[in-house]
Amino acid sequence: MGKINLKEKLDKFSDHWSPKVIAEMNDYQFKLVKIKGDFVWHNHTDTDEVFIVLEGSMKIEFENETIELDEGEMYVVRKGVEHKPYAENECKVMLVEPRGVVNTGDIKGNLTASNDVWV
Repeated sequence: MGKINLKEKLDKFSDHWSPKVIAEMNDYQFKLVKIKGDFVWHNHTDTDEVFIVLEGSMKIEFENETIELDEGEMYVVRKGVEHKPYAENECKVMLVEPRGVVNTGDIKGNLTASNDVWV
């Protein structure tokens, strides 16, 4: 595996809420995703989830608070915590999570993305 250019990888897709794998380290995947608008309330029972904002800004809504993330900031959502990410304008994000994690947790719907899609 050679070096990975994040901008080049992000330029290869335009769909929202559909994470693309760019690398693996042990059992963890590094995924790029473009987000815009509302997502669904969900949680990940067995794992934490890391959001790293590469470009733009986003919010993560929780039961009692909302966290705003701007370019260059990151946040770890602890396992089992119900959350809903959203972005008013397109936001480019890197996710770090174990292989096989479904983006909508146990909730299945039209925003549930296929797993292990590489770009």
